Amino acid sequence: MSERKPVVLYAVDYSVYGRMAQLALIEKGVAHRVEVIDIFKGAPPDYLKLHPFGKIPALVHGDFKLYETAAITRYIDEAFPGPALQPADPEGRARLAQIVCIVDHYGYRPLIWDIMVERLMAPTEGREPDEAKIAATIPKAQTVLAAFSDLMTGPYLLGEQLTLADLHLATIIAYFRLAPEGQQLLGQAPKIARWWTLMEPRASLQQTRYPLEKRS
Repeated sequence: MSERKPVVLYAVDYSVYGRMAQLALIEKGVAHRVEVIDIFKGAPPDYLKLHPFGKIPALVHGDFKLYETAAITRYIDEAFPGPALQPADPEGRARLAQIVCIVDHYGYRPLIWDIMVERLMAPTEGREPDEAKIAATIPKAQTVLAAFSDLMTGPYLLGEQLTLADLHLATIIAYFRLAPEGQQLLGQAPKIARWWTLMEPRASLQQTRYPLEKRS
């Protein structure tokens, strides 16, 4: 049985993408171990055998090795028993893939780096936030939140049931909302704000809170 093989996730507790993978493991009820890889301190040479690009996360399940978050979360859903985290129909799976792509290509950089990190982390680096960068990013963030709102088909992103789409977006919103601009923009996106009230209390989200969330 595949679930009896040891499962090791290589990640770190501040990572958006590592958290996506861990949320999937928790939601599926998969016992696993997290090996900390702090890529900002440099990926160990041995780790490059798992992920040649030196990013996180990577997953090892027995003899099977995998990197790239979307591939990992999909594998977790399909390799282990538990509640299905992907729609059964082609249209639903296509929509899920679309949302994951939006998170990766249009959401991550502006919501995390250009707003949250710039607002909250600049002072820890001994500098003032780049107000021009933040202001220029606000319209991009509004477009991203509007796109997710338009694609929602129920209390969760894809209807009545939690899917990988929700897990991928949740790790972004968990950080984004910590910035005052994030709170303000979520207030302008009521569908996403209501969705977050369903996501935030979930045990998987509570068990994997970012260090910055714990301090807020």
